[in-house]
Amino acid sequence: MSTRRQDAGAVDGDRRPEWARSAVYVDGRWRETAGGRILEVENPATETMIGAAADAGAEDAEAAISAAGAAFPSWSAMPLPERLAVLERVRTGLERRRDLLLETIVAEIGAPVRVAREAHVDPGLAVLRAYLDAAESLAWEERVGNSLVLREGIGVAACITPWNYPFYQVLAKIGGALVAGATVVLKPAELTPLSAYLITDAIDEAGVPAGVFNLIPGPGRVVGEALAGHPAVDAISFTGSTLVGARVAALAAASIKRVSLELGGKSASVILPGTDLEPAVHASVEAAMLNSGQTCTAWTRLLVPRTDLEAATQLAAARAGALVVGDPTQPETDLGPVVSPAQRHTVTGFIERAVADGARIVTGGTERPAGLTRGHYVWPTVVTDVAPDAEIVQEEVFGPVLTIQPYDSIEEAVALANATPYGLAGAVWGPDQEAALAIARRLRTGQVDVNGGAFNPAAPFGGYGRSGNGRELGRWGIEEFLETKALQL
Repeated sequence: MSTRRQDAGAVDGDRRPEWARSAVYVDGRWRETAGGRILEVENPATETMIGAAADAGAEDAEAAISAAGAAFPSWSAMPLPERLAVLERVRTGLERRRDLLLETIVAEIGAPVRVAREAHVDPGLAVLRAYLDAAESLAWEERVGNSLVLREGIGVAACITPWNYPFYQVLAKIGGALVAGATVVLKPAELTPLSAYLITDAIDEAGVPAGVFNLIPGPGRVVGEALAGHPAVDAISFTGSTLVGARVAALAAASIKRVSLELGGKSASVILPGTDLEPAVHASVEAAMLNSGQTCTAWTRLLVPRTDLEAATQLAAARAGALVVGDPTQPETDLGPVVSPAQRHTVTGFIERAVADGARIVTGGTERPAGLTRGHYVWPTVVTDVAPDAEIVQEEVFGPVLTIQPYDSIEEAVALANATPYGLAGAVWGPDQEAALAIARRLRTGQVDVNGGAFNPAAPFGGYGRSGNGRELGRWGIEEFLETKALQL
C-alpha cells in the first residue's frame, strides 16, 4: 500500500498547507472526522508522503447524507439561471487554481506535467463548461399532448471516484449532478484525494449553499459501502473496477436507487487495410501508454492486417521505446510512475504470465527502467504472439502495456475487437472516413475514435457490457441525475 493512517494531530507542521488536510466538508463547513484520523498520501514518483486527507467513517457518511437531503428541496427548486450562476463561480474558482491543480495532479498521481495539463486538468474544466452550456438547451419542461413533462433533480447523489483521473472524474460526476439540481456526497479515491480538496475549496469560496456538496474521503469498504447501501441516497455514480462496481450495484439494489457505473475497459484500435500505418500505430501506442496506461479508455489492443503485422510491430516498438520515462515534473517526460507498488506488481504480473504462456515482448518488460531507483515505474511494453483468449488480451492491465494481434479479414477484425466482455472505447483507422466509420458502427463499445477524432466533452461517455451502464458528459451526464414527471392537464 502507498498510504498509511495516523491520528489527525500527527500531521507535520512543515507540510504544504494545500496538501495537508484532516477534515471533511459537511453542511457547508469543514469539520474533523468522527474518528479523528487521517490518511497520508504518497507521491508515487518519490515514494515520499506529501499530503494527507481525512480518513472518514460511516458516521461521517451519515452526516453528509443528512446534510445533502436537507439541502435538496431548496437547491432543486432554485431557478436554473441562479443555479448555473453559482456553478459558474465554481468554474471560475477552479480556473484561478489551475496552476495549483496541475502541480497537485503531478504530485498525487505521478502524471507528467504535459499529461496533467492535457489529459487531467484542462479536460476537466472543459467538461464542467460543457455541462453549463448543455443545461441551457436541455428540455426541462415540454408539452406532449395533454401532458406537461417535467425533469427535476433526482435527490441525493453519491459520487464515488477513482484514483487514475482524480480531478477530471470528480467534475464529470458532480458537474452533471449539481446542474441537474441534485445534491452531492463525494467520496474520492484514497490514493489521490488532494485535488478533490481543491475542488471543494472552490465550491466553498463560490458560496454553494450549505449541504449541496459534501466531501468525505475515506476507504471504499467503509464510506463507499455506507453510501451505496443507504436508503436516503437516491443515485450512485461510481467509476472503478468491474468487481467493485458489481458490489456497489448489489448494495444499491435493496433500496432500488439509480446506479450509474463506469467500469473497466479493454479497448481495441483497429487498423484497416490500406491505412497509412505509421500515424495510426503511433497514435495507438500513445493512447495505450497515456497516464502510464492507467486509463479505462486506453486502446490496449492493436489489431492490424496480417500483412502489416511485422511493420506495425516495429513501428510500435520504436514509438514505445522512444517515450521518456522518468521524473513527472520535467517537461520532456512522457510517462511517470504507476500509482502504487501494488499497481506495479499487478502490471508486471500480467507481463510475466503472458510470457510464460508464450507471448513475446517486443519492447519493455518487467525490469525497473534504467536510472530510476525509486518510484513505481514500469517500462512502456509491447507484447505480441498472444492468443485471442489470453489473459493479457481479455483482462484490464491498467498499466503501460499494448498487445498486437493480426487478423485475416474485416469480419475477423470486428470479431476480435468485440471479443472481450468490455465495451468502453476504441478506435478505427481507415484509408478514408467512410471505410473507418462503417467498422466503427459495428463495434460494441460506448465510444469510438474514427481516424483520430478528438475528445468531445459535450458527447456522451459510458460503456457496454462489463464496462458499465449510464452515461456521463454533456446533456446525457445531466440526465443521469434527473427524474421525469408527467402532469396530465
